[in-house]
Amino acid sequence: MNLVSAFARSVDQNAAKVALFWGDSRYSYRDFAMQSGGLARKLQQDFDVQPGDRVGIWLKNCPEFVSGLFGILSAGGVVVPINNFLKAQEVEYILRDAGIRVLITEQSLSDALAQLTSRVPELRLVHVHDFLGLEKSAEGSPHACPRTVQDLAVIIYTSGTTGRPKGAMLSHGNLLHNVESCRQVMEAVSYDRFVVLLPMFHSFMLCVGILLPLIVGGSIVLVRSVHPPKNILQEITQHEATILPAIPQLFRALANAPVPPNLPLRLCISGAAPLPREIQKEFNAKFPVPLIEGYGLSEASPVVSLNPIRGPWKIGSIGKAIPDVEVSVQNDTGDLLPVGEVGEICVRGGNVMAGYWNQPEETAKALRNGWLLTGDVGYCDADDYFYITDRKKDMLLVNGINVYPREIEEVIYQFPGIKEAAVVGMPDPRKGEQPIAFAVADDGAALDEKALLQFVRGKLADYKVPRKVVFLPNLPRNATGKTLKTALRQMPI
Repeated sequence: MNLVSAFARSVDQNAAKVALFWGDSRYSYRDFAMQSGGLARKLQQDFDVQPGDRVGIWLKNCPEFVSGLFGILSAGGVVVPINNFLKAQEVEYILRDAGIRVLITEQSLSDALAQLTSRVPELRLVHVHDFLGLEKSAEGSPHACPRTVQDLAVIIYTSGTTGRPKGAMLSHGNLLHNVESCRQVMEAVSYDRFVVLLPMFHSFMLCVGILLPLIVGGSIVLVRSVHPPKNILQEITQHEATILPAIPQLFRALANAPVPPNLPLRLCISGAAPLPREIQKEFNAKFPVPLIEGYGLSEASPVVSLNPIRGPWKIGSIGKAIPDVEVSVQNDTGDLLPVGEVGEICVRGGNVMAGYWNQPEETAKALRNGWLLTGDVGYCDADDYFYITDRKKDMLLVNGINVYPREIEEVIYQFPGIKEAAVVGMPDPRKGEQPIAFAVADDGAALDEKALLQFVRGKLADYKVPRKVVFLPNLPRNATGKTLKTALRQMPI
């Protein structure tokens, strides 16, 4: 079994069924099978792609992303999805690091492509506008390239918040394992329609937004425009979508949008970034469908935990480990910590990556005795629900006492008029570090620094109260919604 054979089984069972909705366009399982088969032939015949060769996909969200994904896999290649927000120099690093010589891309990226091809003249391009005739472009099927569960399927480059991005190596088995765990925990079936509005290059969408629906015989609702939020709700209603995986900011925006009648959704899942309690409360108070928090990381294919969809849901918790995945809390020497004690969240299971591409030292730092060290700090309660208190590297030491920025952020979110908040540590000659808060106001709201700090002081110990609040029009974020705290630390205050 591999991802190609799993998809082929869905095609056999659902050939004429709509696999993807894209505005007024419909793409059937047969359409994707023929287009990806044609692409596989082209990659093998025209570009000499051999089993194990890395092929890049540099696309904005579009139906051809699906054909590109399965076309590369059918040719025996390894898919490297590339963030379409990156600049040419950043893409060049990934191309050279992964050894990519063929790139699937599109005309709308032409300015960056011109720079890229001048920097990497040996790069060969496949444009999506050539996809239309692919299913008829050559006779016969692509050369069979049997892949096993151990074979590499995808290299996902992490966002690189600690320097150069690293390529997490995910096998066919890793991704199939995660799809099956997600199928069970989300109770996903063939009538489910998954909303995709986050970038398709991201591991969250790759697994939950593309592979899961297509392997269970469901459908994808690929949203054409996410602004304003009512557009999203309109497409969800029009295409009868049932599951919405997204990020906290999107649910915050939806909580302020009018709720349409007869909303077809049965489940909303927040991932990719911590879900502030206030946003979860606002959404769940307004919408007749549960918003539950989950947790994952690219190195785990990516889903690790989720609040049970039938409850109980614990606000502030990332939920329980998904089926066939183990989660533990460990100290720096690898000892398992008891209930309630804070340590590093660690993951073990068939979803955990083989390692980082060409980076044995980084791999050794991330994997210990079969456990993936996530870099996230948290604890487990008596009911086996896990909680993230912060990123290990974001934790502050104020007078030698651990301070977790997320705890401060959760309090700031409770202050009226706050739209977004982030807390980072700044060096302090007397106390070692001091928390500094960055905040964004709701549209039309006027925020007062003294009033906000007084509010925080009433809820937290004095040493946790930020020394200063800096108001910004927006927080710096990467393409998947994570706040770039490295950028905040570099800001003059």
